[in-house]
Amino acid sequence: MHEIRISDVTMKQTGPDISLSFKEKIELSKLLDKLGVSVIELEPIQHSKIDSLRVKSVAAVVNNSIVAVPVALNAESVQQTWNALKEAKKARLQVCAPVSPVQMEYLFHKKPDGMLTSICDTIKECRKVCSDVEFVADDATRSDVTFLYQALSAAIEAGAKTVTICDTAGTMLPNEFTAFIRELYANVPKLPDVILGISCCDNLSMADACAIAGVRYGAREIKAASYRLNVVSLPNVAKALSAKGDVYGVSCKVHTTVMKRITGQIAWMCQTGRSKNSPFDNGVQEDDAGLYLTAHDDLSAVMKMASRLGYDLSEEDGTRVYEAFRVIAARKEKVGTKELDAIVASAAMQVPPTYTLDSYVVTSGNTISATAHLKLHKHDKVLEGVSIGDGPIDAAFLAVEQITGQHYELDDFQIQAVTEGREAMGQTVVKLRSGSKVHSGRGISTDIVGASIHAYINALNKIVYEEETV
Repeated sequence: MHEIRISDVTMKQTGPDISLSFKEKIELSKLLDKLGVSVIELEPIQHSKIDSLRVKSVAAVVNNSIVAVPVALNAESVQQTWNALKEAKKARLQVCAPVSPVQMEYLFHKKPDGMLTSICDTIKECRKVCSDVEFVADDATRSDVTFLYQALSAAIEAGAKTVTICDTAGTMLPNEFTAFIRELYANVPKLPDVILGISCCDNLSMADACAIAGVRYGAREIKAASYRLNVVSLPNVAKALSAKGDVYGVSCKVHTTVMKRITGQIAWMCQTGRSKNSPFDNGVQEDDAGLYLTAHDDLSAVMKMASRLGYDLSEEDGTRVYEAFRVIAARKEKVGTKELDAIVASAAMQVPPTYTLDSYVVTSGNTISATAHLKLHKHDKVLEGVSIGDGPIDAAFLAVEQITGQHYELDDFQIQAVTEGREAMGQTVVKLRSGSKVHSGRGISTDIVGASIHAYINALNKIVYEEETV
């Protein structure tokens, strides 16, 4: 019985209609790990600080699946990617290269011999640091087959443990695809020694059928998406393999019993209805509930938890946060993640305010759109912004963005009651992500909209101060 690996490519396939935030990508990785996929594929590192942090964060939360990240065809990219990925419990480097004449010539400006050399050199660089290396032959079904056989043979010889062929055009029918695979096994002698992966586009609505047909003729890894995209459907192939695995002599470790629940959560994140301009661009349903600190935890434990929440605290801010934590921990048995957020927001990086709130007017109701009119002071100037939003707080945050001309990812937004009664005080914590760093602000008021605006501006001022002092 052969194991069929499912490699999820959802995060690689996101486009303009699906924009996952940093936090959503971390949550999506945790869900896929629970689902039992063999491989979780991430986007390549393009912006060193931001993307490296994303890879490191995913690597830290994934326990069972392989975390795979593509590299460019050069040694520098290999080292940079490995530095971000090396803490993963199971790591894979992917060498992706086109093998069709059109893509080699017009996308990479390389002749076949030059592309072959680049592929081999990059795989050898990957093998120096990582034992699990995959070669992905893009546009394989439109390649010159003689060159494809050479490329696969050379990749295996250089040390690739998995080689994947891609039907990028998505024009093959199942019988054509299986014939293509049979020819590969007949002309690449060392192919049985490695895992053959397949990737199919769904332009003819045949990707799932091609994937199952490929399994029957020797494919051992399928690239699929847990959300409906123009590729193989993970739920569909997992169900088919579960139902027909005994017949084909294969098995799949994806947990079909929780498939509907987990793919439902993933779909919710990918299609959360929201304004394209809304600061509220986070569809994460779960948080770090269950994680907490106690009075027995030392400075390193508090700093580790803060780092897990996305903060990059200086030594001075870490000391301030720890002292504030000790005061709270002396009165409470447990200090949770939301409370630590509030501590960081109030204790860390207190800066001179660039923006201060002058006034705000917010209108909303069940028959009108929420609007916000804000006035902010910046030094000696009064700046105004008016915006419409999905709700009063959304409109207020958009008005601030209109004034500042900047949009930052809203990493988290929390509302907590700090007193009881008719005139109860509400506390809000806003976490904004700028590049690879998270900054939090805190606001307290009997008016929860006012508290939210103060918290947002508090976090904004920290970002502006840091940008101006760099």
